Amino acid sequence: MKNLIHVATAALLLVSCTSKKGESTLVQSISDSPAIEGKKSYLGSPYVTAGDRVYMVGHQDGSFPELGWHIKGEMGGIWNHPIKLMDGFQLDLILDGETVSLEKADRFINYPFGNKHLYNLEQHGLKVERFQFVPDEKEVLIVQFSITNNSETNKDISVKFMGSTDLRPTWLGERTNMIDSGDIDFDPESDVWVVKDFLNSWYTMFGADRPSALKELDSSHYQGKGFRGSLIYDLSLKAGTTERINFAIAGAYDLDGSDSAKERIYANYLDIMEDPETWIPKYLAEKKARYEDLAGRTKLTIPDKDIEQAFEWVKYNCDWLVRTVPEIGSGIGAGIPDYPWWFGVDSEYALQGYMAIGQTEPVYNTIKLLDSVSEAVNGNGKIIHEMSTNGAVFNPGNINETPQFASLIWKVYQWNEDKEFLQKYYPTIKKGLDWLMTEKDADGNLFPDGFGMMEIHGLDSEMIDVAAYSYKAFKDASFIADALGDYQMAQQYYQTAEKLSEKINTQFWSEEFNSYADFIGTDQQALKLIEDAIVRADTLNKPWAVEELKQTRDAIMKNPSATPRPFVLHHNWVVNTPMEVGLAGKDKAEKALATAEKYVNPFGVFVTGIDRDESAGSDDGSFKGSKIFSYTGAVMTLPTGVQIVSENNYGRPDMALNYLKRMTRTFSYALPGSIYEVSPDYGMVTQAWNVYGYAVPIVEQFFGITPNAANKKVSIRPQMPSSWNNASLEKVLVGDNAISIFFSEKEGRKIVEITQSLDDWQLEFQFPEGAAKITTLTEGIDVSTNEETGVSVVKTYLKSIQVSYQID
Repeated sequence: MKNLIHVATAALLLVSCTSKKGESTLVQSISDSPAIEGKKSYLGSPYVTAGDRVYMVGHQDGSFPELGWHIKGEMGGIWNHPIKLMDGFQLDLILDGETVSLEKADRFINYPFGNKHLYNLEQHGLKVERFQFVPDEKEVLIVQFSITNNSETNKDISVKFMGSTDLRPTWLGERTNMIDSGDIDFDPESDVWVVKDFLNSWYTMFGADRPSALKELDSSHYQGKGFRGSLIYDLSLKAGTTERINFAIAGAYDLDGSDSAKERIYANYLDIMEDPETWIPKYLAEKKARYEDLAGRTKLTIPDKDIEQAFEWVKYNCDWLVRTVPEIGSGIGAGIPDYPWWFGVDSEYALQGYMAIGQTEPVYNTIKLLDSVSEAVNGNGKIIHEMSTNGAVFNPGNINETPQFASLIWKVYQWNEDKEFLQKYYPTIKKGLDWLMTEKDADGNLFPDGFGMMEIHGLDSEMIDVAAYSYKAFKDASFIADALGDYQMAQQYYQTAEKLSEKINTQFWSEEFNSYADFIGTDQQALKLIEDAIVRADTLNKPWAVEELKQTRDAIMKNPSATPRPFVLHHNWVVNTPMEVGLAGKDKAEKALATAEKYVNPFGVFVTGIDRDESAGSDDGSFKGSKIFSYTGAVMTLPTGVQIVSENNYGRPDMALNYLKRMTRTFSYALPGSIYEVSPDYGMVTQAWNVYGYAVPIVEQFFGITPNAANKKVSIRPQMPSSWNNASLEKVLVGDNAISIFFSEKEGRKIVEITQSLDDWQLEFQFPEGAAKITTLTEGIDVSTNEETGVSVVKTYLKSIQVSYQID
């Protein structure tokens, strides 16, 4: 194989080893792309170089510390799931007998499709830039170093690239007989490194776009069973010039016992390095163009430029999380670095947002994967919670995931008009709802028993979020059954939803706390949970919570109950789910939303209200996570997103915007271009369900788009925040149609222009409450009044309409 590599690289000597002036072609090609520079104070924190096959996680300073807790110290580095390839790499420059290590970069710049580290070696007359990206659908990472000689003298430099291999399986690998062994030099005669796991058909290969002068093997500085392989290249760098050197790190594996990966590893590597001057710019241009297309879908323009920028980058973040393992399937991972695999509930929130931003392929792929694996593992309609990338299921499902799947399917159908899609997943929904009410509702009161979103030990009785999402599931299932002509089940599901709504509003509501209860359970269950909560609150130094919990404990003991009853203990965020799904009456909703305002900080909503700190209600605050990974005391983006949706459901867009601004404060707080899972800078550096808190309220609530693709109809009833006088949302994909909405204000009048790409779809614009002096600025359209709601509406099949009104 040595000759093959030399044939591929020898022709490069004239173009790649000759010094070049100016910036590299890669840097030039991305000069017009969105870019955000990181903060110096966060250079020692993670970033991700995203790809659907291979991805890389390191620190923004260019180093690769051992990080992560799911596989302790192994979640960073370079992954080609379900296999890890490398722990990382380092570049040394050897000049005038001195070794200069590029250990810590001075600056970090993030792009939607890649990243750049900048090293200032002024004392040596040098500047180095490292740019990296992963081509779409490729098992390879590309790293380009640009070395600039800023001095007035020529320099002879040896470049030493040190790659630390770590071919090992993903989390739960042992469950599918993926047993790690030592890494070996598979092709000693080659002048690049080809590395194989001794007992398995797992490979990585790395080298540069030119023959190496020397190849060295050393022990790894990392845990695990890998080694450090070095490659040395000699450069002659003239004064005032820049030299580029491209590296490729490829992977290949087999899970079926064959060894076809032995050939594919060379093919994957040479796909880039056979002609890097052609293929690297081509693959980068293709990825850049694809991201430009993503940015153009559901394009938001608003006065608040921070939210506008965050919304754009959330769309990029969504693409970062796509994880494809051909032997298992493709779908969105939950977060980087510790949750790169597939989850039920994370997807059920996130994919609603993916539909609203037009990223439909990951939606269909993820749903297909979750459904097929759930059927194989559970077989009763129950949806799994968490599955690693080798196909091993860790948790076969929490209770809420099954009803939320039904609501996800209905939401997707509203956007895509695909009845076959609905028919495909209706059997799973029917089985799941039957399982929910026959196997998980022991006392037959319509409230399923078991864990919901709150992973607190012992909190597994009748949970408020499970009840609320069950209501929504039966309501949505009634629409699904009706659409498919199953009218008997449609009626049955609808009746169940109505009963659940009534029971939740009577049995879960606490007038004393102006809140829905965390759960319904026995006194014994509540007292045990209270004791645990007192310890938690006391440990976190929350005296107010300790006092409240003791009062609740005393009240229970003085007034015991022989039957289960509702309890407000933790003030968990899930008590707001009745408003999220719209089942709360206006009076209860307003009281509960006001109560929720007590359990926020400048970045959003506390996961557990009794954890709130002195920053609650102020504009200052931060979260300091524990040395052992924990969500105790956390403010998270999902509870904040749920609160945004809830506020909008009850006609309070300015309060919804308040929460959205809180969440947006965390954008680029630590990782430029991203929002952490735990606000502002803890946990996953990017998280899938963040898009739920942006896309759903902005698209479906502020701009008021209600898709009905099956009937080729789009209804629009905006409820804009009062500060958004000029706003637009362009190219919102509904079925095969594309909707754009433009809001402006002139002399106290609101002007709305709506366009669609097709003329066989009906547009319905519903004027907001309080609209007066309505004028149609487009010929051929009239204003009518909906007799049931009293709302003024315009209905048309025109491709463009314009209306005007003012708010009294």
